[in-house]
This record gives sequence, C-alpha cells and structure tokens, in this order.
Amino acid sequence: MTSAVSCPSSVAADKRQRTSEGSKVPVKKLVCLLSIVLILATPGARAQFQLTPAQQAWVEQTLTQMTLEEKVGQVVFAAAPGLFTNLESDAFQKIKDNIQTYHVGGYHLERGDPATAYLLISRMQELAKVPLLITADFEGGTGYQLRGGTRFPRAMAIGATGNPQYAYEAGKFGALEAKAMGFSVNFYPVVDVNNNPANPIINIRSFGESPQWVSELGAAYIKGTQDAGIIATAKHFPGHGDTSADSHLQLPVISFDRARLNAIELPPFGAAIKAGVGAIMTAHIHLAQIEKTPGLPASLSPALTTNMLRKELGFQGLIFTDALGMFAIAKNFAAEQAVVMAIKAGADVALAPLDLPKAVAALKAAVTQGQIPEQRLNESVRRLLAAKAWAGLSAQRMPYLNQLDLRVGSRAAQQKSREIIEHALTLVKDDQDTLPLAVRDDEDILLVNIVDAANPEYTENPGLAFRTEFEKRHPRTFFASVTPVTTGTEAELIRQLARRYKTVVVSCSIRIASYKGYVGLNEVQQSLLRALAQRNGGFVFALFGSPYLLNYLPELPSYALAYESYPEAEAAMVRAIFGESKFQGKLPVTVGNFPAGFSLKKPDKLPPIER
Repeated sequence: MTSAVSCPSSVAADKRQRTSEGSKVPVKKLVCLLSIVLILATPGARAQFQLTPAQQAWVEQTLTQMTLEEKVGQVVFAAAPGLFTNLESDAFQKIKDNIQTYHVGGYHLERGDPATAYLLISRMQELAKVPLLITADFEGGTGYQLRGGTRFPRAMAIGATGNPQYAYEAGKFGALEAKAMGFSVNFYPVVDVNNNPANPIINIRSFGESPQWVSELGAAYIKGTQDAGIIATAKHFPGHGDTSADSHLQLPVISFDRARLNAIELPPFGAAIKAGVGAIMTAHIHLAQIEKTPGLPASLSPALTTNMLRKELGFQGLIFTDALGMFAIAKNFAAEQAVVMAIKAGADVALAPLDLPKAVAALKAAVTQGQIPEQRLNESVRRLLAAKAWAGLSAQRMPYLNQLDLRVGSRAAQQKSREIIEHALTLVKDDQDTLPLAVRDDEDILLVNIVDAANPEYTENPGLAFRTEFEKRHPRTFFASVTPVTTGTEAELIRQLARRYKTVVVSCSIRIASYKGYVGLNEVQQSLLRALAQRNGGFVFALFGSPYLLNYLPELPSYALAYESYPEAEAAMVRAIFGESKFQGKLPVTVGNFPAGFSLKKPDKLPPIER
C-alpha cells in the first residue's frame, strides 16, 4: 500500500487559501486530509507521522504550491560539516546554492560542537522556503559527533547491560539534546544482527547477535528517541550484520535466501515498524537470491525497497538510502544514475550524492520524461512534509537558543551515560585471579596501551583517559605505547622491559570506523600481546571497541570488555579494575568459546592489601 491519495478537486482549487496552525479547514478538505492521516497510519506504521488536521493541512497546502523543481529537490539531501562557517565563505555559498537553487529537502551534518551546529542550522533554515530536515549520526548520543554533547555508549554496550530501559533512556536523552540544537532525525539505531565476528563496520554498533534481543532493544531506543520529538532511523535494511566487508569501501554480496532473512535479519526491522519508527535506511549490500540483477544493492533495488519493505512489511515512513558517496555506490554508479535509481526503487531520500547539481538535474529529467511518474514523486514529498510537520517544523523551525546550554550536556544526561557504561562492563576471563587489582603502594606496574590505528574517529588519544585514571590510583606506573607502526624491534624492547614487573596491565583499543576495512591487531601487536600474557606474573587485559579479539588470541588469561573507546568508558574500566565498581555486564555476542549471555562473577569482598 502507498500513501497516494486522490482528493476532491476543491482541495487543489483551494490552494490559495492560507492554512496554518489553528485556522479553519473546509469540510471537504478535512475529509480528504483525515483519509490521508488514516493511510499514513496503517497497521504497519502505527505511529509514523500521525498528524493533527492543521499539520496535515500544512502538508497538503505546501505540496500543492511546490514547483516540480522544488519537489525534485526535496528528495535529495546534502551533507556538510557542522563547523563554524562564515557567511561569505565558499563553503556557505555552496550550502546556500543547495538550499535555494537546488531546493534540497534536508541536510546531514557531521562533527563540530552544539553552538556552531545551532548557528549553522539556523542559517540554513532561514534560507529554506520549505523547512529542512536536519539529520545526524548520533549513534553514541550527540557527543559522538559534537564536542560538548553527552557521549552515550553505543548499541553493543547497551546490549551488554541487559536492560531495555537503558536503550530507551539513551535514545531519549540524546534526542532531547539533538532537538535543542535544531536536529530532527537521528540515523540510529542500528538494528542489524551482528553474528559475524569479522564484520568491520557494524560490530559494536549493533545490540548483539540475537534477533529477539536486537528487536527489543531497538524498539526501546526508537521509543525513547521519538518520545523526545526526534525521528529515529532503523538501519541498515535488510540487514548488514553478517558481512565481512565495509560498504564504504566495496559492495558486500550476501547469498542468504528469504527463509534466512525471515529468521535472522528481518525481525528487528519488523519490530521497529511495529514500534512506530519514523524512518528506515537501506543498505548498500547485494542480496543475490532476492535481487537477481548482479551488483544491484538493496538501496537501489525495487525488489527490496518497494516490494519487501513497503509492500510486504507495510512500512509507510521515510526511506533513506545510505550515503550515496560510499564506494559501494560511487565505484559502480554515476552520481546522477544512483539518485534516479534510488527514487525509482522506492526511496524517499537520496542521501548525499557526490555531485548534487548533476543528481538533481538527472532526477528532474527522469520525472519530465516519465521514467518516474510525478505521482510517485509526490508520494515521497508528502512523506517528507509529514515528517517535517510531525517534528514541529511547520510551526517553529528552530528551538529557542536559551534551551541549548540547558539541554545539551546536562548533569542528568552525564550521570545516566556513566550509569549505562558501568553496567555494560563485562568480565570474561580472569584465570590468574588478578581482579580486583590489589598491589602494594611501592610496587611498580607496567601499563601498555595498544591501539589499532593512529587516528581513530571521534576520539583523541585512545588510552589516555585509562592511563590518567590508572596513575591517579597507582602513581608508580610505567607507560608504553604500541601502535600499528611499532616495529618488531620496539616490541621486543617492551617484552624485555615487562620481565622487570610483577604486574602488567594492557589497555587495548580496536575501533569500528568507516573506510577502515578491517578489525583487529597486526602481527607485531598480537605477538607482543601473547608474550606479555604468557610471562610469569599478574596480567590484566582491558579491551575497548570490538569484543572479538579473543577469537584470535584464546590464550589470553584476562579479558575485560567495555565495547567502547571513549574517555568515560576508559575511566569506568579503571574503576572496575580497582574494585571501586563491579563488572555487571553480560556478553551480547559469542566471543571465543564464551556464549552470548556469559559473564564471570567475582566475589564482592576485596582481598587485603599488604602495606
């Protein structure tokens, strides 16, 4: 079922009448508008953009007044950094052109800080004839992208807590902060079921490996987000969890049949739709048994976007493609070709094409030439306008500035974030019974920090907070750093150095990031880690990021997981290592020989420390 509606001619004839919040609506028009509300609120889209009559009147009036060029622009979203931008700069002129010349329906922002984001969004909304949907990847709260926002744990850490209420609260706190800055859409939660340990791009962004658990937590996160007035986005349809390739770099090809999809990948999307999720993002992955055209990704596939998602699953909210600049698309399709194919396939928004002017021109040509019926374009524009009205943009485009420093980075949000990460910390192994760590004040400790990349995204100096907090508790700590460029000779020096210490503690960060293409440590790092673990003496291993290293180094006698790699996660791990808090989490995925749901419990009482 689609949301296309044929209304009485009096509605079109009445387009000159200005209808706003609180104004009277003609009876014939009201009947038509209410019918649209009912269609938009089908059983498969229980809470997707249910509008008041006044909001729906704004949708229809705005649609009837739009030119073809404006309609075409609505279904294309541009992208920009959320950094300070001078109004006379080339960067701002490009933004102005995208909004006023090409009539984009929204903008996707990355990086920056809350104040600069608010200022830029305000300028954007001033330029736009129709209010813009402003989107972001706030996967770990607003602090994941914007310095000063609250950084929340991402999905796998929430999964480790075993508490759906935490998913709800993370979604709601993040949405309240996003709303205060002028955002309307969060491209989260990831409801992919991560059952492939080699997945380099989903991994800790997923709630876990159980379809039921991912469904429950995803629905809770969606409810929290949308209760705060932000549109949640379930991604990446029809499921990116069981891949070993990053679609930012190449097109993953999946051979699953429909029975497998029904059992593993699709249930979380069905739960998201039932929960009323406002948007779903399609994946740049090829399902060879469903889409018979070789190399055609789900994001450009009518079989998956329209037939499966719209018709079979009954989703009537917004469908976003994943970013069209990703190499899975850019290496195989021209920018203008990808946009036309995405809309023809059933998407409502072609997100961030590489060449926006060419993409918009090609899309307009496709409509005028009949490749895309204007009625089909109207369906997507109507959904977008409904989303904007639901988000409150038809009444007020920007929140009041005095809410910014009240909402963003609040004490309540910070405390909740700390509570969640503390409950996520999971102890898997402690074969030497080293934890909680009890050492003499005069004992020297070697702390080795291993990182898998020199410049991880969204965080600076991984391991620095761990070191700082550790040295507060035990000043007699010698620090050594191991990066991907550490040579075998340098690693050997650290091996020799470790022989002098009774206790060695290793903090290790394995990030999950786009365009990285792999997950794990190199041979020099793995060899050094084995040597440190096998020496005589106490050994503590704390892992931040991907939890799957134990699959490759099963001999490690110690294994504690935070699932995240940001300062508060590192500080929480130090507190747990010294016994100031407990390890309370459970594995949300299978790691080595340890099944999902496992955790190693330690006694409550600390052993006496010899002074």
